[in-house]
Amino acid sequence: MNFFKAFAVTVCVAACCLLYFSVSADAADEKVLMMATTTSTDSTGLLQYLAPKFKEVSGFELKWTAVGTGKALEYGKNCDVDVVLVHAPKAEKEYIEKGYGLNRREIMYNDFVLIGPAADTAGVKGKNVADALKAVSQQKAVFVSRGDDSGTHKKEIEIWKAVGLAVPDKESWYVQTGQGMIPTIAVAAERNGYTLTDRATYIKYESDAGGNPPLKILVEGDPTLLNQYSVIAVNPKNCPKVKYEAAMKFSDWIASAEVQQLISAEVQQLIKDFKILGKQLFTPNAK
Repeated sequence: MNFFKAFAVTVCVAACCLLYFSVSADAADEKVLMMATTTSTDSTGLLQYLAPKFKEVSGFELKWTAVGTGKALEYGKNCDVDVVLVHAPKAEKEYIEKGYGLNRREIMYNDFVLIGPAADTAGVKGKNVADALKAVSQQKAVFVSRGDDSGTHKKEIEIWKAVGLAVPDKESWYVQTGQGMIPTIAVAAERNGYTLTDRATYIKYESDAGGNPPLKILVEGDPTLLNQYSVIAVNPKNCPKVKYEAAMKFSDWIASAEVQQLISAEVQQLIKDFKILGKQLFTPNAK
């Protein structure tokens, strides 16, 4: 009889331990905010710079996966993340209209630039971006595209259409990597070709190359090359288990809004102060 009592006590203790660890794991998981974001916010180190500061004021550990904007929005649609930080305004607005996201908030911007070899065999330097792509097409110069439905890829397609040309994805001189920005720039450098990139990633590439990379900025300053970044909370009506309140805390925090006693008035300034080679990567513009 004593054996059975001891066994019952052991089972009870084990069950309580399992329940404790299960609850503890759930509690720990509740303090993690999952985000899908574009590669530029990751590869430049911006998120690594901001995440500890967010945890300090909110208690939430920010974890993220860095992919193209199209894929990031897909993660939000499929309830794989709580919040997205992306840079394709048209796609973002469609995403919200379909009920997948809420509270789109613009938080910062930079611009896209066309880069290529210093020799500039296609003669694009100083042109506007539409004329530059026309020149690349006419000269059949190597052009390397991300080809991954990222915000950068979407912008590139938009420019081809504005030029009145079909995307030259069947041409031998048009190379699609299906990869992020840094690997795409590397392929363009290997092929002595051109590519479109966001400025922040180019500055990181420039830094990695010791300040003298093989590919140079040849086209910049065109108004159509504005690159706006926005944060969007995943809609809890579409994803009932999403951490919507935490997503909104992050949105308020990164926009420097003082909501729910989450003091964050300095965050937009932190974004402005984030530099590589002494160059500002992102300009804050939250309202």
